[in-house]
Amino acid sequence: MTTPIDWDELTRRAFEVRERAHAPYSHYHVGAALMVASGRVFVGCNVENASYGLSLCAERSAILQMVAAGEKDPIGIVVITRGPIVGTPCGACRQVLAEFALDMPIRLAVEDPAVPARMTSLSALLPEAFRAEALK
Repeated sequence: MTTPIDWDELTRRAFEVRERAHAPYSHYHVGAALMVASGRVFVGCNVENASYGLSLCAERSAILQMVAAGEKDPIGIVVITRGPIVGTPCGACRQVLAEFALDMPIRLAVEDPAVPARMTSLSALLPEAFRAEALK
């Protein structure tokens, strides 16, 4: 049985973890909160590195926490960015998310409550994702 997604709680958790982001270069703090079918929530924030290519996005950070905890069935994610434009997951994050749940709903929001959150889905953001089936 899949737990219903509490979007407000996920949003609160994403805002909370966003405060712990390590973004001394871009100053673009991102927080993500991911819910799995069991109801557990995993959070992640971006962690930048002086060697830029080694930086880790919030969405992948949350996925790594999920996998490390033995879960593999995400059902929804909230991503919070600075704004004023609502940010979307980067291409690498979209591909990593697609490894686990291509049709997952995604709520995108910014720190300014006057800017409305936006709902989308991973399949809308990454049509024709590269999937394991292609490796057979």
